[in-house]
Amino acid sequence: MPGSHAKREHVVETACPLDCPDSCSLAATIEGGRLSKLDGSRRNTVTDGYICAKVRRFGERVNSPLRILRPAVRVGPKGNAAFSPVPWEAAIDLVAGRLREARDTWGGESILPFSYGGSNGLLTQDTTDARLFRRLGASRLARTVCAAPTGAAAQELYGKMPSVTYHDFPHAKLIVVWGANPSVSGIHLVPFIQGARKAGAKLVVVDPRVTALARQSDLHVPLKPGTDLAVALAIHRHLFETGAADQGFLDAHTRGAGRLRERAAEWTFDRAASVAGVQASMVQEFAELYAASRPALIRCGWGLERNRNGGSAAAAVLALPAVAGKFGVRGGGYALSNSAAWSIERTWIGEDEPATRVVNMNHLGRVLTEDPKPPVKVLFVYNCNPAATVPNQNLILRGLARNDLFTVVFDQVMTDTAAFADVVLPATTFLETYDLAKAYGPISLQLVQPVVDAVGESRSNPEVFGQLLTALGLDGDAGPQGELDTLLQVLAQLPGTIGGDLRNRQTPAPEFGTAPVQFVDVFPRTVDQKVDLFPEVLDRSSKAGLFRYLPDPGSDRWPLALISPASDRTISSTLGELPRPEVALVMHPLDSRARGLEEGASVRVFNELGEVRCRLSIEPTVRPGTVALPKGLWRSSTANRSTATALAPDTLSDVGEGACFNDARVEVERLVN
Repeated sequence: MPGSHAKREHVVETACPLDCPDSCSLAATIEGGRLSKLDGSRRNTVTDGYICAKVRRFGERVNSPLRILRPAVRVGPKGNAAFSPVPWEAAIDLVAGRLREARDTWGGESILPFSYGGSNGLLTQDTTDARLFRRLGASRLARTVCAAPTGAAAQELYGKMPSVTYHDFPHAKLIVVWGANPSVSGIHLVPFIQGARKAGAKLVVVDPRVTALARQSDLHVPLKPGTDLAVALAIHRHLFETGAADQGFLDAHTRGAGRLRERAAEWTFDRAASVAGVQASMVQEFAELYAASRPALIRCGWGLERNRNGGSAAAAVLALPAVAGKFGVRGGGYALSNSAAWSIERTWIGEDEPATRVVNMNHLGRVLTEDPKPPVKVLFVYNCNPAATVPNQNLILRGLARNDLFTVVFDQVMTDTAAFADVVLPATTFLETYDLAKAYGPISLQLVQPVVDAVGESRSNPEVFGQLLTALGLDGDAGPQGELDTLLQVLAQLPGTIGGDLRNRQTPAPEFGTAPVQFVDVFPRTVDQKVDLFPEVLDRSSKAGLFRYLPDPGSDRWPLALISPASDRTISSTLGELPRPEVALVMHPLDSRARGLEEGASVRVFNELGEVRCRLSIEPTVRPGTVALPKGLWRSSTANRSTATALAPDTLSDVGEGACFNDARVEVERLVN
């Protein structure tokens, strides 16, 4: 029958490289050359055929009306998203010319590449892009908007030792989920927690909100945002003062325990409870339960780092299993990120990093508006949407509107940032390209392969940055040309048999396997294989000293803490363009009554940085004194085109210079028309 071949279905397997711990294996059903269904495959035994609703909808992005189909140059005012298509060759020549002009006129540091976790694939970041910007002598970007404080703590305490993976959660007798909400971010952990619960494990959840897991927990500690450090130190004090600290383990496997004990000594249950806004009996119950349980496992998330005390809080939480002696048994220890489990060094960049200035990405608004020396004249944005995701949104928008700033946005869809670009370049999605997806919850590394042809004229990151290298005459080493060459180069430089396994469609694994027991199969990657419980480098770099609590930034004028938790709609801001229910600010009934506000009211939530206008949802799911707007909102989601980042200060955490989103302090009032 004519046309029957075009309608024939077939399934292509690939993997998800988006910024989520799980890295699902995927099965894409293709009909007539188009994606008709995206589902899970069973190649990854952890994700095992199930995927989140976010990625299930990813086909809507592939064929979105907001998809950037061809290169284009701005024809209207910045911010209006008015562009005229141009051929790829003209776009490459234009961008290369402006990069060359900026380098030659103001120096390479006048060029700022700006990228983050729009894809966690090994090819889409730090391959040909890093080679280009290093050879240009561009400013370097400190990618600190997420995981920097926790990463710094994990590095200095444990050398980023591989952590407990999902498979071993059912062995635990106590699971503590601290600053994480896997029900919407890392969903494949939830069945393993439920399996542990069915086997008799107790569950503690530390979170300002009543999450799905908090409802199921034996103990929910709804502390004030930014006070995790106080509670963790109170548990340490209890361990040390009651003899529950494992002195044998401390002597054999740690250093710095005495300094940690000194810093924890002042944190009685009463004091910690007063600071955290919970009952002292709750903190005591938590401490006693943790001390008495074995195996005991802490899932440390990234929610606890998003404030002024973030690095010390992460360090204090991660130190608990060492002080309490919870290692050495399956299901005991801590679970954090396994991003470093493979010991992969990006040798394929082939270019040393220059000693150029470092720009903290949380200060993008400052560097674009405060006239640094040299000024930023070219901003190249990819794998990122800073107009929606970086603190102090209004300052960033002011900087993006500069007429003397040449902005390139290389993305899949017309983002809030792309609307301010001088040139937009169409990027492939992960369903149209090759990549390598590295999980950081479970330990897995998978090949990502295209399941459909590239939409429109979109091109992959390695291809576009390679073309810019050529146009600028910076490709003299005959490095990889395009996507497949880059893939082969990376595979060839992966350690051990990993690259060969991936080429042969086999599942690679580190030498210690995919379910290591801490202090049995893996040990700290510090110089002496000991846990450093009081890293001097963190103490020196911290604003007040390691484990020193910095007080709440709230005031009578700004009494409410605004948090922006992950949602079931976006992965950071990826997929934020898709239709969603009307966005609402969530507020506790006590706070709404004090302000005379009713359900569904139109409100403005505001501080000295800006305001967000939206409707109000009154729910007891947030603690009194805390309000919440979803993470990853696009500007189109609110009545005045501002999001939670418009209210977030661009101050930095005590350790790691991370973002302090949860230090936003605001007031809420009825919106008067």
